[in-house]
Amino acid sequence: MEQRRCQRWRSRTKWSVYLMALVHLWSNVSAQLKYSVYEEVQEGNVVGHIAKDLGLDKATLTERRYRIVYGSTEPPFRVNQNDGILYVNGKLDREEMCDRSKVCLIDLKTVLENPLEVHYVSVEIIDVNDHAPVFPENKKMLEIFESALPGAKFQLQAARDADSGSLSIQQYKLSHSEHFRLEVKDRGEDRKTPSLVLQKPLDRESAKTHVLLLTAFDGGKPPKSGNMTIIVNVSDVNDNPPVFNQDSYIAHLSENSPLGTTVFQVNATDLDEGSNGEVIYSFGNDVDARVRKLFHLNQVTGELTVAGIIDFEETERYEIDIQASDKGSATLTTDKTVIINIVDVNDNAPEIEVTSFSHALPEDSKPGTTVALISVKDSDSGLNGKVMCFISQDLPFLLTPSLQNNMYSLVTKQSLDREQHSGYDVTIKVKDAGEPPLSSEKTVKIIVSDVNDNGPQFSENPYTFYITENNNPGVAILSVTARDGDDGSNALISYNILRDKGGEAKLTSFLNVNAENGDILALKSFDFETLKTFQFQVVATDSGTPPLSNNVTVNVFILDQNDNAPVILYPLSSNGSAEGVEEIPRNVNAGHLVTKVRAYDADIGYNGWLLFSLQEVTDHSLFGLDRYTGQIRTLRSFTETDEAEHKLVILVKDNGNVSLSATATVIIKLVEPKEAFAASDVKSAITHEENDNVTFYLMITLGCVSVLFLVSIIVLIAMQCSKSTDYTSKYLQETNYDGTLCHSIQYRSGDKRYMLVGPRMSIGSTIVPGSHANTLVLPDRRRPSGEVRIFFDRMPKCVLFWFWGLKINLHWPWC
Repeated sequence: MEQRRCQRWRSRTKWSVYLMALVHLWSNVSAQLKYSVYEEVQEGNVVGHIAKDLGLDKATLTERRYRIVYGSTEPPFRVNQNDGILYVNGKLDREEMCDRSKVCLIDLKTVLENPLEVHYVSVEIIDVNDHAPVFPENKKMLEIFESALPGAKFQLQAARDADSGSLSIQQYKLSHSEHFRLEVKDRGEDRKTPSLVLQKPLDRESAKTHVLLLTAFDGGKPPKSGNMTIIVNVSDVNDNPPVFNQDSYIAHLSENSPLGTTVFQVNATDLDEGSNGEVIYSFGNDVDARVRKLFHLNQVTGELTVAGIIDFEETERYEIDIQASDKGSATLTTDKTVIINIVDVNDNAPEIEVTSFSHALPEDSKPGTTVALISVKDSDSGLNGKVMCFISQDLPFLLTPSLQNNMYSLVTKQSLDREQHSGYDVTIKVKDAGEPPLSSEKTVKIIVSDVNDNGPQFSENPYTFYITENNNPGVAILSVTARDGDDGSNALISYNILRDKGGEAKLTSFLNVNAENGDILALKSFDFETLKTFQFQVVATDSGTPPLSNNVTVNVFILDQNDNAPVILYPLSSNGSAEGVEEIPRNVNAGHLVTKVRAYDADIGYNGWLLFSLQEVTDHSLFGLDRYTGQIRTLRSFTETDEAEHKLVILVKDNGNVSLSATATVIIKLVEPKEAFAASDVKSAITHEENDNVTFYLMITLGCVSVLFLVSIIVLIAMQCSKSTDYTSKYLQETNYDGTLCHSIQYRSGDKRYMLVGPRMSIGSTIVPGSHANTLVLPDRRRPSGEVRIFFDRMPKCVLFWFWGLKINLHWPWC
């Protein structure tokens, strides 16, 4: 008695647990909807209003991640999270999706989160008449003996229509003929096989050939059709067709039967004698190529054997037409349909489909939180397709069954602690009820996520880098690195350059940073002569929510390279080449300064330190070159035997590791003292005449220029003169300056004229490489100009005006 009470109590407890599970699942799984849509509709066509039909709040669909769960392939439909409407997602081809099934249903699972809801939607694809009947052959040749009796049948190849149901082939029509009529056998499953029936004896002597037209019509409105031409050649004699010894052949064959397994053997006899009574066997014309690959028929014995893989899940039943033909000159055939039923075996293991709702599970998730949906499928039938699903490990998760068959939810059964376990590998096992049973398992990896509480930290702060100029654009020049103590996506760091609107914005536009590894690339080549140092900031940001960031200052110093060759400033010829002519009297003494070669180098240090040397000279005893200043002086007095013209080629090179150089040519002409003084007098006269003309034109010009312009010029001159007279950054200290007027050298390069302005140089003076301050660009006299150009040095010695093509030299007392 006590035992019965315990059993009743256990039974009641068990049913209570089941009832609670059903109530819990009923809150997660709601209803099932069914819609229909025609095939071949355009993408984006509305199928149904799921949210409206289920009474869902459209405003929460996006927040609850409303979507379709459809395995690993792209679903043919999509649901809009904004309005809950089901749309067509691509081309719908019923024949491709459901082959020739009578009803084409696409089952969809729609899922909402927080709380979890699963709704099942079935969409029926309605067939449309988009295919016309097609015969395997456009022309069919038949050989019929004239002795054939009325009522003889000749099976023809049936037409095929990819559509199904009422849109498939509905009828055949034969063109008018007094000898033949058409008979159609309905074989079910949209299969109609036409046969040609002889209704009047043939007379070969009156007609050797009969041409007929067979037309197949489908059930569309309007119907579509296909044609096949039948050519009947009338033969003679053999008048007894083979006869099968059984009215029907039915066999049962297990799937996965070995190749060569005998299904059965057909037998037929022919009452004729000789070759007309010898029977051979073949597949009927209506047997498709797929069936011919699965089975082999022995032409002599009639034995049907397995030739391919037999799969119950693909086809459960085969109907095969076998023809028995004699070997008469006009072959007679008899058709027999054999039926093969496939027996299912447990050869398919269950398949597990997991739909996870998030990549990581927060450690503060409450018990009962749904982690994933588990769907189990077994392609076998009967007991072989019944499955059981369970979790074998002792983990803080459990499987709860769904109202829908073979559907489960993986939920948490207790609180999680990331500090103890940062992740779980949950192995889900499933086993069917076949004999022997088959099983499968799938592991679901669950990651317990953390919160973002650590910002990125750079390995150095600030960074200091030294790079050489002339770097290759697009190549990394430096790299910064930061670390984040968080886990997962919270520790993923991206780098970017802080670009403000200040003066550094233009410079940082030529820099780019690899967001993943912090490599910084220069998009242009740096030039030490224009930029020596710069500073920018790099920001490292993690991928947490909200993201945390940190920045670092990067100081970059450009190192000089010897990339600038020396430039000859004097001498320069009118065509821009480094050539010049100097005339000196023959009576000068040794040590006389003939001229000075002037050059500069844009580099600094040893790369910009210039040395002068004689590369070519006609007489080494006459002239000497100062290695450091470039001054050319006479080494001795001239004699009557010395040549009147001497050519000197001076090599100017820097002191870089790989020296760069330039050459200048000086032609020295020796003239008699009288000629030298005459030339000097001519120059003085010309200069005096020009000064008179200049004074005249200056008076006219000053009267035309506005007072405002004169005031502006005076203010500008006053500002320039008030600046520091320290110009040692451009010139070496002139220790031997004798207080004379400014010394200028004019030269031409291309279509421009230049003037080098400075104090008169004496022995030992030189120009510091890299100085451009004393070079004035003068307009071409040959080109009329209404433009006035005024160039000032930091401490102007002379001012040169150009006004309407007139040159005016103004000298201050300190020039």
